[in-house]
Amino acid sequence: MAGDQHRSFSAKIAMIRFLFRFVGLCLLATAFVLFVYDGTKSIANHDLLYTRLDDVWAIIDQNSLNAVQDWLKLKLSWAWEPYLQRGFDLPAWVVVGIIATVLILLGRKRKPLIGYARD
Repeated sequence: MAGDQHRSFSAKIAMIRFLFRFVGLCLLATAFVLFVYDGTKSIANHDLLYTRLDDVWAIIDQNSLNAVQDWLKLKLSWAWEPYLQRGFDLPAWVVVGIIATVLILLGRKRKPLIGYARD
């Protein structure tokens, strides 16, 4: 009985890890597309140009961007002006790439322990 519960828990953890890796890889591909887009735009204009995070988010869903910004201003008003507002001005490919990296690292498989049996 306890072994079955342990196996089902392990299967759920494996599925969550797979989901994290899958979403992370999709976001990493998106970050690469945004990087190439910004690169071609910069080459064409002979100047360093990038697409800001809030511009991309506004294209996807303006209402959720406004809701998140309003919530952050309300809950973290002390950090909005010096830190959080600048985060929305970062290149979109950097932010999406960092989120993708974190998800991929959270979803990676554990290294096998040397000298110990695994279930």
